[in-house]
Amino acid sequence: MRDVQKQLQAFWDLRFGVPEYVYGTEPNQFLMQQAHHLARGGRVLCLADGEGRNGVWLARQGFKVQSVDISAQGIEKTQMLARQCGVELDTLVADVTTLDMGSTQWDGIVSIFLHLPAKARAELHRRVVRALKPGGVFVWEAYAPNQLALKTGGPRDAALLPGLDEVAIDFDSSTLQHAWTGLRPVQEGSLHTGIGAVTQLLVKKAAQPGA
Repeated sequence: MRDVQKQLQAFWDLRFGVPEYVYGTEPNQFLMQQAHHLARGGRVLCLADGEGRNGVWLARQGFKVQSVDISAQGIEKTQMLARQCGVELDTLVADVTTLDMGSTQWDGIVSIFLHLPAKARAELHRRVVRALKPGGVFVWEAYAPNQLALKTGGPRDAALLPGLDEVAIDFDSSTLQHAWTGLRPVQEGSLHTGIGAVTQLLVKKAAQPGA
């Protein structure tokens, strides 16, 4: 496991260790569309936040953000982007598959283009639900199986490109506020440009009884 983590860290350090923000500095479109579901000024955790475009944007909207990524190079660029934008956010170098997110800690958790093997993904989603406060939301977008036929980014391994049903099963169906898969334009830096096949979920944790 440690060897795999080191390999992943080395891969992402190499990718992010260039002057360019390879996924751009603008936030993910789906996140922007769903951010109004987050409690105003609430605590938001951004998983595998890369170079920080989503976490920094959320901080600019007034949220209290922690940006987590396995790459120290990515976290360094996140801090640089935050300074350029005049905002502050917490950052942490960590592997999200082993990250302790706590229990009922977060008003929102964000996962954008984080691609994991099925077992690791399901386990992470169980911990996400536990970590959300009652009424908290999980914003998730990733490439779908059809992305293999496209050239707009994402892994080339079908096992890392789940279909909608494969991801939705990780959550109680009553908590799904939005579940969609299809094609959309993706304009996110030089590595995500063109039409992408994506899967999207918005999950809202049930409120406490009597709330």
